[in-house]
Amino acid sequence: MSLPHALLTALIEHPCSGLELARRFDRSIGYFWHATHQQIYRELGRLEDAGWVESLPAESGRGRKKVYRVLPAGRKELKRWTAESQDPRPLRDELMLRLRAEAIIGPTAVKEDIERRLAMHRERLALYRKLEKRDFADTALSREKELQHLVLSAGIMHEELWIEWSEKALAVLLTPKT
Repeated sequence: MSLPHALLTALIEHPCSGLELARRFDRSIGYFWHATHQQIYRELGRLEDAGWVESLPAESGRGRKKVYRVLPAGRKELKRWTAESQDPRPLRDELMLRLRAEAIIGPTAVKEDIERRLAMHRERLALYRKLEKRDFADTALSREKELQHLVLSAGIMHEELWIEWSEKALAVLLTPKT
C-alpha cells in the first residue's frame, strides 16, 4: 500500500484539513500504515500537484485550515490501484535475525525485547478489541462497515499471532541452554 492511496481513501471517506487528516490517520489507517504528519502534508502537496485532490480556499479568519477533497482523477487513480494484483511481501524482521543470533551466541538481551514487544502487542490487542466493541457491535453492518471490520479483524489476528508467538519464544528462551 502506498501513502497516496491511504490518503485518498481517508479523504473520500471524509474531506478535511491536513491537520484533521493527520489526526484521523493516527487513529485508524495509521495502525497498519504508519506515516508522520510531515509525510502526510508533503504527500497532500504531491496529490494536489497530480490533480488528484484539491484544497478548498481557507475560510477567512484566524486558524482556518484548507480543506482537502478528492477530485475525479483521484477516485480514478484509487480504483486503478485497488484493481492491481500484489503478491504478499516476504517477512523481513530484524527480531528473527536476532533470535537466530541468540541461538548461536547464547544468552543476549533478546528476551527482554520480546517481553517488551509482548506487552505492546497486548496493549494494541486491547485497543483493537475496544474499537471492535464500540464500532462493530451492530450485527446488521453495511458492506462498507463489514469491509472496515475486516481490516480491524486482520489487526486483531495479527496481534493475537504475535502474542502467541512471543509467549512461545519466551518459553524457549527461559529453557536452560544445554
